[in-house]
Amino acid sequence: MTATDTPSDSRIATFLSRLQRERNYSAHTLAAYRRDLESLRENLGSRDWTDVTAHHVRDWLAQRNRRGAATKSTQRALSAVRSFFVHLEREGVVKNNPAALVRAPKARRRLPKALDTDQAARLLDFDATSTLALRDRAMLELLYGSGLRLSELTALTIADLDLDGGFVRVCGKGNKVRQVPIGSHCVNALRAYFETRSDTLDRSRPVLLSNQHRALSPRTVQLRLKRLGITQLGSSELHPHMLRHSFASHLLESSGDLRAIQELLGHSDISTTQIYTHLDFQQLAKVYDAAHPRSKRRS
Repeated sequence: MTATDTPSDSRIATFLSRLQRERNYSAHTLAAYRRDLESLRENLGSRDWTDVTAHHVRDWLAQRNRRGAATKSTQRALSAVRSFFVHLEREGVVKNNPAALVRAPKARRRLPKALDTDQAARLLDFDATSTLALRDRAMLELLYGSGLRLSELTALTIADLDLDGGFVRVCGKGNKVRQVPIGSHCVNALRAYFETRSDTLDRSRPVLLSNQHRALSPRTVQLRLKRLGITQLGSSELHPHMLRHSFASHLLESSGDLRAIQELLGHSDISTTQIYTHLDFQQLAKVYDAAHPRSKRRS
């Protein structure tokens, strides 16, 4: 296969189809992978995939960097190429992976923002009598009380809940299913919300509904959180992942059990969870700076 096949290289199409079928990649990720692979295909000119070397991959990444590509974008592009050549190896098209030894630039890791425990309490301290308010409280309890991702929250059905046992079954990234505890506050919030609905005997129904009685969309969740953040905290910065970060950091502060938090969050790699140890240390550093006579801030 040569450059005349660009931009719709059939091997790329087969690879992306495989990712969607076997790994359930999102449409957003698949589109990004397609752009990355077609960019490399164009850069290769008339070369066949079997002629690609590590030098060609490095040269392509260097050109991306010169055009101002962000570090994370470059990391994703390299990941796409590595995965693509693994696929070509499995298909017998190439004998080795030219991207395997190419190193991605390291991104400066930004610590996620999290609410403190007082802010979290204030966020949930509102009267809930209407169906909308009861739904929003249940939504907040699931995000902060169980650390769900936005996509996991909006995909929940009533069948995923075990209110008597205090668990929710969550389908995370890569279709990995995990059970996450839900606390008594969350159980009570869900029961109160369900009392306002007439469809809860149908266990296939979404846990959270829009005003049109359809599954709550991710965008609606984001907008509701923004409004609740303004009302309850005086800030427009509240978003779903901030509540997930708050869930993890507050658990770590209390338990120190990183492995358990990894399981609850559904992280496949403990290194992803370790960012919360930095959050915890950051809090300790603030206490030290404010209180210790030998700290830089006090001196």
